[in-house]
Order: sequence, then C-alpha cells, then structure tokens
Amino acid sequence: MKALFLTNEYPPYTYGGAGVHVEYLTRELARLMDVEVRAFGDQSDAAEHLRVQGFPKGTDAYTCPKPLRSAFAAASRCVDFNTADIDADVVHCHTWYTHLGGILAKLNYGIPFVLTVHSLEPLRPWKREQLGGGYDFSCWVEKTAMEMADAVVAVSEETKADVMRLFDVDEKRVHIIYNGIDPDEYQTTGSREVLVAQGIDPDQPFVLFVGRIARQKGIIHLVNAIKYFEPGFQVVLCAGAPDTPEIAAEMKAAVARAQAERPGILWIEKMLDKKSVIELYSHAAVFCCPSIYEPFGIINLEAMACETAVVASAVGGIKEVVVHGETGFLVPLAQMTESPFEPVNPDQFARDLAARVNELMADPALRTRFAQAGRRRAQDRFSWAAIAKQTQRLYESLTAGE
Repeated sequence: MKALFLTNEYPPYTYGGAGVHVEYLTRELARLMDVEVRAFGDQSDAAEHLRVQGFPKGTDAYTCPKPLRSAFAAASRCVDFNTADIDADVVHCHTWYTHLGGILAKLNYGIPFVLTVHSLEPLRPWKREQLGGGYDFSCWVEKTAMEMADAVVAVSEETKADVMRLFDVDEKRVHIIYNGIDPDEYQTTGSREVLVAQGIDPDQPFVLFVGRIARQKGIIHLVNAIKYFEPGFQVVLCAGAPDTPEIAAEMKAAVARAQAERPGILWIEKMLDKKSVIELYSHAAVFCCPSIYEPFGIINLEAMACETAVVASAVGGIKEVVVHGETGFLVPLAQMTESPFEPVNPDQFARDLAARVNELMADPALRTRFAQAGRRRAQDRFSWAAIAKQTQRLYESLTAGE
C-alpha cells in the first residue's frame, strides 16, 4: 500500500490545523505503509517510508488581480502534482487548494480519491475578502471534489452533518475520523525562556490566544472582550499571518484600543514555533478559543494536552473536543446570521467570553481540575496512532473495491 498526500501546508510551512494534521498523520501512517507527500513549497526529504517533495510556484509574473494569484497558483500546482508520475494506490487531499489535484489523479491515474474536510467554503463567506472571485472557484472545486471523491473524511460529527447538508454526497462515503494529538510532545514544560523573551511576566497569570488573524478564528471578538475582563491578569495574543491587509488593520486598531484601557496586554505578532507555543500553553492560566467556525479545533486539544483549562466557543467540532464543565467552558454564539457567519449580537458574545474567563481566573482550583481532566481526555481519546490505523482501514476498503 502506498498513499499520496496532496497538501498546501507541510513543515516548515505550517500555519494552521490542516498542516498539523497532515504532519502527524503522515508520520504515523509511514509506520504502516509507504507515504509520499506533495506540498506547496520547496521541501525535499526522504525517509525509509516517507518521501516529501515541495512544488514551488512563483506568482510575481502573474498580471491578474492580486487576490486571484493564490487560486491560480493552486490550480497550477495541482497540475504539476499530476505531471510528476504517480505510483500510489490512493490519493488523499487536504483543503480545497489541492482538490483539483485529487480530481486529476482519480481521472487520469484511476486511483481512489480521498479528501479530508478541514473546513468548508460555503461556511467561510469572509474568504471573498481574501480571494475575490477566487472564492467562487474555491467553492466550485470543493463541491466538485466532494461529490467525486470515493471517500470524504469528516473530522467531527458536526462536520459530517455540514457535508450532508451542503453537498450531494452518499452518506456511506462520509467517514468520521478525528484530528489527534501527540501527548508525548504536547505536555507541560517548566521552561520560561519564551515567556521572558516575549515580555510576559512569568509570575503573573495570563489568558492566552494562539492562532491566525482570520475572521474564522474570532480573534476580534476576543480583543473586544478584554474590556470586560477583571483586572489582575495578563492577556497574551499570539496572533499572526493575517488573511488580508484589512483584517490586519482591524486587529491593530482593536488591540491599540484595548491596550489604552488596560495594562498587561501583549501581542506577539507572529506565528511561533511549536516548542515556543507549548511553553505558552504550559504556563497559561486559561486558553481562549473564540472561533466562529471550527470543524474540529485542534488548538483546544493542544492546550488541553498541556494541562490548560479552556474557554471556547460552542461551535462545530469544538463541542466534541472540549467537555463543558469538565475540561473547560463552552460559550454559545447564541443566534447567528447565515451570512456572514457571525453572532447577531457580537457584544453579548464578547461579554459571555469574558464572564467565563473571569470565572476561571478567579478559581485556581477549578482551573486545575479542568486542566487535569483535559490532559486525560487528550491522552485517552485522540491518539494519532489510532487515527492512522483508522485511515489505513479506509484505504484498504477502497483499494479492495468495497
């Protein structure tokens, strides 16, 4: 058995949960079979059962509008993925950027096509701000791929329900396989070097956010909630890689307003490496995930594995990761509009986030209880080794013609 993975993100160019998923799943699958990864980048690596090859693509010569460049570059890479000979038994795609590559592999090489749903374009209307007309292309290629795939992997029950609601897909082809965690890597560390280097007072408690500056991640809602936080603790925003210049400017203005009203707000304006983020998780009193759309929310699992209590929005797969009142608190968005996918009352959502953060910051014993329960849940329920075996069984069923 040999599996070919097509992915936008792969180390060292990982910026989101899909990249984390592909990194760890391919590593575990390589213990069971041969795996080849073709990625957007200049990677080149070969281990005994895991080969990684990047396909760089310059866009400086493109004369199309700037928002369209990523869409055309993705389509071009997908063709390049296929003009390099494919000798795999199955092709497995991650995010819409690679779906055209999976379609071409299925049709031209006659191999089963699997795609994992990390997010769904119809539920991310704000992507038009980033992609312009490219958003219509991303929606089309996702729908086409979803309905052509031999198997669709949903990373949560909620994601499966979204797939069934939005696309014409036989339910028998939709399989739920969760994201995972490596609990040996994601665990508490006593090191405080990163805290000191980033200007965080290691002797004062802090609330932590880690993620991209994107509409989906709800970061602006969290910044707007800071004015409702009780005094006496720090707020650390490890937030970089803005989707657009517009949301970058909005974030800058929101943080400036918050900092003018409250001391102890630190904004780390970049995506830190894994070791540094683990140190932040380890020392945070509370991790806050205010996402307004999240098929799984692997970031919460990482925090839980590092024994950090979580306050997260009650959306998507987060509800299957964080157990309300046991590993953290879930904050409902209450009523939501369909488009854009936002709370009807964003100020109330900000107040509700702040209320749960304040509750945990005022109760160290409750934080400890949630933290310990979160670690146990991460270890017991979300092993990458188990996820790789489920994925292997799916491949075998497809190649056997079942």
